[in-house]
Amino acid sequence: MSNIVAIVGRPNVGKSTLFNRLTKTRRAIVNEEAGTTRDRQYGKVEWNGREFSLIDTGGWVVNSNDIFEEEIKRQVSIAIEESDVVLFVVDILNGITDLDLQVASILRRGKKPVVLIANKADTFDLQYQAAEFYAFGLGDPYVISAVNGSGTGELLDEVLAHLKSEAEEEDLEDLPKFTVVGRPNAGKSSLVNALIGDERAIVTDIAGTTRDSIYTRYNKFGHDFYLVDTAGIRKKSKVNEDLEFYSVLRAIRAIESSDVCILMIDATRGIESQDLNIFSLVQKNRKGLVVCVNKWDLVDSKEVKDIKAFENSIRERLAPFTDFPIIFTSALTKQRIFKVVETAVAVYQNKTRRISTNKLNEYFLPLIENYPPPSTKGKYIKIKYVTQLPDTQVPTFVFFANLPQYVKDPYIRFLENKLRSMWEFTGTPLLLFMRHK
Repeated sequence: MSNIVAIVGRPNVGKSTLFNRLTKTRRAIVNEEAGTTRDRQYGKVEWNGREFSLIDTGGWVVNSNDIFEEEIKRQVSIAIEESDVVLFVVDILNGITDLDLQVASILRRGKKPVVLIANKADTFDLQYQAAEFYAFGLGDPYVISAVNGSGTGELLDEVLAHLKSEAEEEDLEDLPKFTVVGRPNAGKSSLVNALIGDERAIVTDIAGTTRDSIYTRYNKFGHDFYLVDTAGIRKKSKVNEDLEFYSVLRAIRAIESSDVCILMIDATRGIESQDLNIFSLVQKNRKGLVVCVNKWDLVDSKEVKDIKAFENSIRERLAPFTDFPIIFTSALTKQRIFKVVETAVAVYQNKTRRISTNKLNEYFLPLIENYPPPSTKGKYIKIKYVTQLPDTQVPTFVFFANLPQYVKDPYIRFLENKLRSMWEFTGTPLLLFMRHK
């Protein structure tokens, strides 16, 4: 992956604010609490007709009480290794600190171009305080305010000067997005790390470790899509911290922008009410669905009858929509994790499947003639034509009838079941409408 720019610095210098400003999003969580950002966060920046990827990292800390300290430092190191240019952000209000000196020392020893940024210059007079940052030996500091955007244009010009002009990145919207969702500690980040073969997301036993929705490009074995790791979604009554509230919102937004959702269920706990709430969220947004039962290696008995019983219990709880794949995996042992990818790709293909009008009418018109809708108030309903609408979020079919208002839901479900039995639509919701002919 080329044209990658990493933002590094100590906590609370405005790295995530700068990330959001440059990417024109609100993907990274911004909070006055130090240590808010933990994982690497990717985004796209477009400037003067050119694009590059931007990485937001956790703040560099030492000797703190944060148990994530070592993981955050490792993530920052990985981001620096991955990047073509490093943006070193410091706080113009606080001046040089010991942590700033440590980060500057690391960057001086590296071979990557470094752009020094003096942030929080919200007023014109503050720019004169940037002179002390020449002590880092990293060149001229760019004085900016990530909050109001002043100075960011000159900063982006400098960044582009260090990037390869011929490198071109595909737009995030051009590739399918598969979002991993579920309760906290269901193994979402472990699955993402196992699939990409790199510890992109921090994994601990503590619920709420992942806070941002992390986008990762997966380009292996003939597949090319974005894999999105999200924060665990807990019940509203258990969400106390502001940060966790924002994290849940990020997860919900990730679901809204995804194509297929991989719902992670903890095999040791079974399907619970919050799993049903997350499933309902996926259904309301009409997304493709793959159910992944993780931690299957921790279940004592794995006989076929136990798998079938577990499958049946899931489908019963998630009824009436039961046409979705269920995969039993272990992210720890990597058992059947690539089956998850293959199934998600198949569901995406089902979601984008188109059936010709000719084939639909050849199949449905004789079927409807043999099994017509029940008459209502002595009036006979005749369905004369069926077609699939183009360019819809999910496969959408319109049946034209003389009295569409009298066709009841049970008959529409009958038509949907026949549609699923004839063509492969596993994992994707279908929309059927009755219209007047």
